[in-house]
Amino acid sequence: MTLLTPTAWRDYELIDTGDGEKLERYDKYILRRPEPQAVWKKTLPAPEWNRQANATFKREDDRQKGSERGEWILKPGMPEQWFIDYHWKNLSIRMRLGLTAFKQIGIFPEQAENWNFIYQAAGESGVNMPRVLNLFAYTGGASLAAKAAGADVVHVDSVRRVIHWAAENQEASGLNGIRWVVEDVVKFMRREVKRSRMYHGIILDPPAYGHGPAGERWVLEDGIGELIELCSKLLEKEHSFLVLNLYSMSFSALIAENLIKTHFPDVDQSEFGELYLPDRSGKKLPLGVFLRFRR
Repeated sequence: MTLLTPTAWRDYELIDTGDGEKLERYDKYILRRPEPQAVWKKTLPAPEWNRQANATFKREDDRQKGSERGEWILKPGMPEQWFIDYHWKNLSIRMRLGLTAFKQIGIFPEQAENWNFIYQAAGESGVNMPRVLNLFAYTGGASLAAKAAGADVVHVDSVRRVIHWAAENQEASGLNGIRWVVEDVVKFMRREVKRSRMYHGIILDPPAYGHGPAGERWVLEDGIGELIELCSKLLEKEHSFLVLNLYSMSFSALIAENLIKTHFPDVDQSEFGELYLPDRSGKKLPLGVFLRFRR
């Protein structure tokens, strides 16, 4: 089992964590957001958090309904949108950030290590223009990494506005040609299986829970088995790779390993474990389970 954290970031830094919050730098702007896994004490004193933060997310007082909505409190000069860059070897992408009502900003910086893997796996596949499928693809960091490596990329997400956001990131990164699909991921995968479509790379990044474009309810625990089974039918047997991310706090990396062993019995070796980001004091913030393999 591996603990994995990105090391190539210049435009991102986790400054401090604790008491259910995180303090992060994105380029020159510092954000303060809720973080349920940061159950320890902060290192920096409260006045320092207040001084440093350019934008602070405040949840609505709606705990009985479990609301994740809220609003950003901005200091003067803090924009609501801006761009950051990521570089690793010959991979260079640019992504727009934005302050949303659900605390997310359009990027998960811990995923940069998977972008590196995708860029390398697609570029070294031995296939001219390998076909890569990115599922629950959000604003497209993984899609950009695959496209930058020369892949033919299909990007699937059920939320139209994040597809538009991903398209902005493609343009900002100087790339083109990604195929955008606004659809429920499971329905799309089932149809691809019926069409006998195959891919050389699959990136699977399901949320813990969510809704499809027609209100379909998604719960990770109920749906992950079928997702992996469908991936096994869509992934080429050779010159291929898979990246799986799981964000539910109840999911162990061993669950990911067992799912892959069940549906990909021919895979001899896979890398699996936890993604994390370290803050300046060395505390490691866990940010989900990953599994990935090449064959």
